Amino acid sequence: MTQLFVEWNVDPVAFSFGSFEIAWYGVLWALALLSSLWLFARMVRREGLDPRLVDSGFLYGVLATIIGARLGHCLFYEPQEYFLHPFMDSFPWIKLLDIRGGGLASHGAALGLLLGLWLFARKWKFPYIWILDRVAVMVPLAGALVRFGNLMNSEIYGDPTTLPWGFIFLRAHETVPMHPTQIYEALAYLAIFFLLAHLYWRTRLAEQKRGVLFGLFLILLFSVRFLIESIKQPQEAWEQDMILNMGQILSLPFIVAGGAILWWALRRPAQPYTDMPLANPAPNPTIKKHK
Repeated sequence: MTQLFVEWNVDPVAFSFGSFEIAWYGVLWALALLSSLWLFARMVRREGLDPRLVDSGFLYGVLATIIGARLGHCLFYEPQEYFLHPFMDSFPWIKLLDIRGGGLASHGAALGLLLGLWLFARKWKFPYIWILDRVAVMVPLAGALVRFGNLMNSEIYGDPTTLPWGFIFLRAHETVPMHPTQIYEALAYLAIFFLLAHLYWRTRLAEQKRGVLFGLFLILLFSVRFLIESIKQPQEAWEQDMILNMGQILSLPFIVAGGAILWWALRRPAQPYTDMPLANPAPNPTIKKHK
C-alpha cells in the first residue's frame, strides 16, 4: 500500500525585480495588516465614530506589532545572541533590526500590540477594553494569513506523521512527511475569526458586555496554540528536552488572563459605551453662538 503525502517545494519568493526579492511571507504579512485596517475601518464606520481613529489606530497597531514580534523573538528564542555578550564587545544590536534575516514571534507581537493599543486608547481618551474587543475580531484573520506565510517559507512545521496529509518539506531538507501545523493553526484561527465576527456583527455583545470578545479570543486562540505546539518541531535546539516548549509556556498566561477577563466581563452588568469620540458629536446646548 502506497503512503499518501504532499511533497512541498514551493518557492518562498513571490516576485523578484533584479536582485530585489519579495517573499510570500512578506506579502501575506502585508495582507494581514491590510485586512485588519479594512475591518477596523468598517467597525469605526458602523459605530459612527471619528474616522481619524482608523489611521491613528492602524499606525499604533502596526508599529507595536512589528516591534513586539521582533523583540519577542530575540528575547524568547535567541536570548544568548543579545544578552550574553558584553555590551560593547561585538554585541549584535544591529540584528534587532534585521527582520528579513531574523525571526518574528507571535507572542511578542501580542505583547507589543497590547502596549501599542493602550497608548492609542490613552491618546484618544476612550476605554482600553473597547479597542481590545475590536482587535480580538481582527487578529485571528491576520494570524491565519501569517501562518500561510510560514507554510510558503517551509518553516514552523510539526513532527513526523503517517497521516495522508503529511507534508515533506523538501526545501527544509526533510525526507519524511511532517504535520503541516501551519495549516492546522491557520484553519483554527479562521474558525475563531468567523465566530468572533459573528458575535460582533450579529449580536450586541461588543456594545454592551465589555471584555467578552477579548476574553474569548485569548482563551480560544492561545489554547489552539498550546495544543498544536505539542506536535510542533522545536524552534531552537535548547527546547528539545523541555516538557513544555517556549510556545506553550508563553501561551499559558494568555489563557489564564482570558479566563479572568471573561469571568469579569460576564459578572458585570450591560454597560453601553457613552464616552467614545463620535464622527458627528451632538452640539453642547450650553454653548451659545455669537453672530
